[in-house]
Amino acid sequence: MGIKFSIIIPLFNKSLYVEKAIQSVLLQTFTDYELIVIDDGSSDNSAEIALKAVDGHSSCRVVKQENAGVSMARNNGVAVSQGNYLCFLDADDWWEPSFLDEMGKLIEAYPDAGIYGTNYTIVNESKRKTRIAPIGLDESFEKGYINYCQVYARTLAMPLWTGAVCIPRPVFEEMKGFPKGIKLGEDFLLWIHIALKHKVVFLNKPLAFYNQDVETANRGIGRLHKPQEHMLWNLTDLEPMESTNQDYKQLVDNLRTYAMMPYYISREYHEDAQSELAKVDWSRQPEKTIREYKQPVSLLRLKYKLMKFGSNIKQKLIGYSNGTET
Repeated sequence: MGIKFSIIIPLFNKSLYVEKAIQSVLLQTFTDYELIVIDDGSSDNSAEIALKAVDGHSSCRVVKQENAGVSMARNNGVAVSQGNYLCFLDADDWWEPSFLDEMGKLIEAYPDAGIYGTNYTIVNESKRKTRIAPIGLDESFEKGYINYCQVYARTLAMPLWTGAVCIPRPVFEEMKGFPKGIKLGEDFLLWIHIALKHKVVFLNKPLAFYNQDVETANRGIGRLHKPQEHMLWNLTDLEPMESTNQDYKQLVDNLRTYAMMPYYISREYHEDAQSELAKVDWSRQPEKTIREYKQPVSLLRLKYKLMKFGSNIKQKLIGYSNGTET
C-alpha cells in the first residue's frame, strides 16, 4: 500500500492567512495527498477564499460545519478523509515545499513509529523575530527516535507541534482523535498519549512555519482559560504514571511550574493553581523557579503587572517604528 497523506486544515476567521496555508500544500513536491479544509463556522470570508484557492484541484475540498472548535474540526476532517497518514496544518501557518516528501522518507525509514515530527520555524514579524524552535536536542542530532518527554522537558519548546507532525491513521483512531472541549493544549494531550504508548520519530530539519503574528483573539495562548479547558487540568488519567515514569513526571512538573504562574497570581484561579502546584516534585525544580514561587503573591502580582505594562509600551514603540501606530 502506497503512502497517501490526508491533510486537514481547520479554518475559523483566518481570511488574512488561509490562502498562504493552502498554497503551501499545493506547492508540495510530493503529490499523493488529499487536502480537506474544515470551515468551522467562520463569520468572515475565509471559506470563500479557501474555495477559490482549491478551485480546479480535484484532491482538495472545503467542508463547512457549525462552529464546534478546533478539535472537532480536525476530527471531522479525519472522519471524511481516506489517507493512510494524517497531517494537520492550521490556517495561519505554512509548509516548506518538501514537507510531505521528507515525511514520506521518514515513514519509510522508521515504519514502526506512532507519530512523526520535524523541526519548525517560529515567525513573529511584528517583533522582527524569526527563529528555529529551540527544541531540546543536541545540535548533532539529525533524525531518529526520541524520548519525547526528555526532549520536551529540557527547553519546553514543543518537539511535536501540530503543523509539523504526521500520524498513522490507526494510531489516531486508537487515541480517538483530539480531545473535545480543550482550548489550550488539545494537541499536547494527543501527542503525550501517543508518545507514552508508541515510538516517536523526529527529523531535525525546519520544514514548517509557526506564525505568531495572528491576532491574540484568534489564538489559544495569551489569556487565562477555565481549568476544564486547559491541558494541565486534564491529565488525571496519566497521574499514575507520575510515580512510575520519571521522564513524564519531569515534563509535566516543568510545564506546571511554567504555565501555572498566571493562574497562581490571579484571584479567580489562585486556589486551582495551588492544587496543581501541590503535585510538583520541587526537589527536581531549579532554584530560580522555587524562589519565584516563594515570593508573596502580592509582590508577584505587582511584578507581572509591571512586566505587562513594559511589554505593551514595547509593542507600541514597535508599532510606531513600523508605521502601524498613530
